[in-house]
Amino acid sequence: MAPDELAAWLRLVLTPGIGNDAARRLLVAFGLPQAVFAQGAAALQQVVGPAQASALRTEPSNLAAQFQATQDWLAAPDAAATRRVVTLGDPLYPAGLLAIEDPPLLLYLQGRIDCLEAAGGWPRQALAMVGSRNPTPQGLQNARQFARALRAAGLSIVSGLALGIDGAAHEGALLDADAPQAGPGLATLAVIGTGIDRVYPRQHRELAHRIAAHGMLVSEYPLGTPPLPPNFPRRNRLIAGLSLGTLVVEAALQSGSLITARLAVEQGKEVFAIPGSIHSPQSRGPHALIRQGAKLVETAQDVLEELHWPGPAAAAVPVGGAAADPSPAPAPGSDADALLRALGGDPIGLDALQARTGLDTATLQARLLELELAGQVGRLPGGLFQRLALG
Repeated sequence: MAPDELAAWLRLVLTPGIGNDAARRLLVAFGLPQAVFAQGAAALQQVVGPAQASALRTEPSNLAAQFQATQDWLAAPDAAATRRVVTLGDPLYPAGLLAIEDPPLLLYLQGRIDCLEAAGGWPRQALAMVGSRNPTPQGLQNARQFARALRAAGLSIVSGLALGIDGAAHEGALLDADAPQAGPGLATLAVIGTGIDRVYPRQHRELAHRIAAHGMLVSEYPLGTPPLPPNFPRRNRLIAGLSLGTLVVEAALQSGSLITARLAVEQGKEVFAIPGSIHSPQSRGPHALIRQGAKLVETAQDVLEELHWPGPAAAAVPVGGAAADPSPAPAPGSDADALLRALGGDPIGLDALQARTGLDTATLQARLLELELAGQVGRLPGGLFQRLALG
């Protein structure tokens, strides 16, 4: 993109009072942003209000700094192959976002630009995976397993880089990214709620680098944009728009994950939900979606069948199944095996577990710790424990 064209697009985005809807009306009326800014007040007021027309005729105070920052970002080493700013009219603009109610004017991309260019555009075979920022251990395990299996079947995994289920979904999609059998195209796409030059949360800095190496980071926000709370619900429309459907792993009833699911329904996309324990607050969101018509799924293959997937089948990953890299199961009849049976499938407290097993507190805690270190039991908030591998 030529510098003067980039400056004009940035000016349109940064002009106070001009949202995406007003900007699109201006573009329809006058053409490219340079033409918009060449109009007089009278012509502009045929499309927008007087205050908006006045704002358009005044250069935003932060335009020069934002333009320079963007130029510097695009001039970084290897940026030509890994960084891009695309506009509504760019061939690399995702077709899926053109169909949503409020497509962004600009997208900042960092990652495998070569995959987009080689494929002639964005992957149409993508699935959103979303869920709680405070998941259960089983929820994290399910997210990694499903993402790994669906990626192996050829789907790209789309999520939001948040803590919890989002991060686990990205990690699962990347597990085999360096393997010879890794699928073509983008392994995973992270739609973020900050400027693309920022990583939030900080704990995911290394994960963001891996995503950029094997997939794509996507942001609609100008460089330097901090993690403002309103930005995260807004980015959910992009997560849904880039995907064939949305899989909700775990979520509370009032959560951004259910916003993404609602947006997917509004866009005519499929919604899938993994059921969980009736005692877990994180299962209430998926259960509510299932009652409303979302597809209950127990394996990755269930998702592929609903999508009428033409590619390879997914490995069977049942809910509560073994981890991607499971620890050896205890020998039948062992104390650990008996304790796992006593745990059952739902979260349980220490007192209730003592009543089931008859073990004294010290012995029970020691055996729970052994199973936790083996990856077979997860420790939950509130002093609860949950089995991670159901036989």
